[in-house]
Amino acid sequence: MIVGGGHNGLVAAAYLARAGRSVLVLERLDHTGGAAVSTRPFAGIDARLSRYSYLVSLLPKKIVRDLDLDFRVRGRTISSYTPVERHGQPTGLLVGGSERRTREAFARLTGSDREYQAWKRFYGMTGRVAERVFPTLTEPLPARDELRRRIDDEDAWRTLFEEPIGTTVESAFEDDLVRGVVLTDALIGTFADAHDPSLRQNRCFLYHVIGGGTGAWDVPVGGMGALTDALAGAARDAGAVLATGHEATRIDTDGRSAEVSYRTADGEGVVAARHVLVNASPKELATLTGDEPATPAEGAQLKVNMLLKRLPRLRDESVDPHEAFSGTFHIAEGYEQLAASYAQAAAGALPEAPPSEIYCHSLTDPTILGPDLVEAGYQTLTLFGLHTPARLFEGDNDAVREELLKSTLAQLDAHLAEPIADCLAVDADGRPCIEARTPLDLERDLGLPGGNIFHRDLTWPYAQEGTGRWGVETRHPNVLLCGAGAVRGGGVSGVPGHNAAMAVLEPPAP
Repeated sequence: MIVGGGHNGLVAAAYLARAGRSVLVLERLDHTGGAAVSTRPFAGIDARLSRYSYLVSLLPKKIVRDLDLDFRVRGRTISSYTPVERHGQPTGLLVGGSERRTREAFARLTGSDREYQAWKRFYGMTGRVAERVFPTLTEPLPARDELRRRIDDEDAWRTLFEEPIGTTVESAFEDDLVRGVVLTDALIGTFADAHDPSLRQNRCFLYHVIGGGTGAWDVPVGGMGALTDALAGAARDAGAVLATGHEATRIDTDGRSAEVSYRTADGEGVVAARHVLVNASPKELATLTGDEPATPAEGAQLKVNMLLKRLPRLRDESVDPHEAFSGTFHIAEGYEQLAASYAQAAAGALPEAPPSEIYCHSLTDPTILGPDLVEAGYQTLTLFGLHTPARLFEGDNDAVREELLKSTLAQLDAHLAEPIADCLAVDADGRPCIEARTPLDLERDLGLPGGNIFHRDLTWPYAQEGTGRWGVETRHPNVLLCGAGAVRGGGVSGVPGHNAAMAVLEPPAP
């Protein structure tokens, strides 16, 4: 029995069904996929957007191969573009295209080769760590010392696992903009300061740089829904039953067998199972089992989807918008800007200059748009805002959402030669094609506690007290956590689903 038909639940269902197990998935919504879905959010417009999660890095090729998934990703030629004004003139940092172009971009921004060489050293280090750590995600949890030996680089271990990432960023780089670009990977979906002693920012950074053993973030061909559609098909083809519109309400277990109560639009029911895998947050798991829930870390992001008639022109005329928006377009993410935004939000106010990251899916994969839109030059934009914790929206979610969206787009407009509003398409009802989601919206729509896209703070990818062999175990021997809140969870990875299935299928220890 699997509670929740998000991508991790579907991964677990496919593995277990292919192993000959009888599998039933109960999904509250009228569709599977969870946060990894594609939808047409704008009335009468043939644009199928990855509505919530949107890029792929942590999904192991092993899972795609094991489950025979018809799913592909495309790499992005440009890694990032970060606009800034220097000496009264618009400029920026374009990373990608080629090593020569990147080096020249660093030199134009900083006036020397030092920052580029520091960049190469730093990401050479993270690349070596990625090669060693990523393969362990689908293995039983290594001990801390075992992972440290596997990394075999004491400087890297100290930098990533022991001291705040801000310490290294400040010692390795001098330029404020370069520092900010590096730091953003530690803050996406995580509300923290660069020097937070809890090191939650380090854990976030680690998962953002180890994906695929390279740290590359790729575009899912056909949108994120192409992945979950393929997973649902693999599970069904193997014999799993996917029951949408079925909301689990309680799990009763004695550790050997379990009963799951559920409700539908037509009534209530109970299903017996040997094992229950819960593809939901640890908070929801505790509610289902009657345990005392821990207080989850709140989400801190604004998610915005847009459809444009055309890409906007940039104030920095040295960069083609088709390149600038094909990678990650950083807004208000200088190092000091990020620190100021965190401090303002921590004090209970919206950031004066909200930081955000933008990218254009359709530049890399135009298949998400109808042929007429492609021919007319339409493009998508996805914006992910940082440092806006759920608590800021509790008074009036709708009003704060509008205020934050307005100020976030103003930060973008500061680097454009024309307002983004002038580029927005309109839907069949004449409304601008833009939608925004706050942490509270995500909690309401997807059941994410506090809107936290990771369900709780990310964990180190090694064994600690109580984590169990696979990082999916709970205090109930036959109830496993297979959602993003599992150890080594978070992001679109399928790793918790794989690991929960392996925990069920693994022969018991002698």
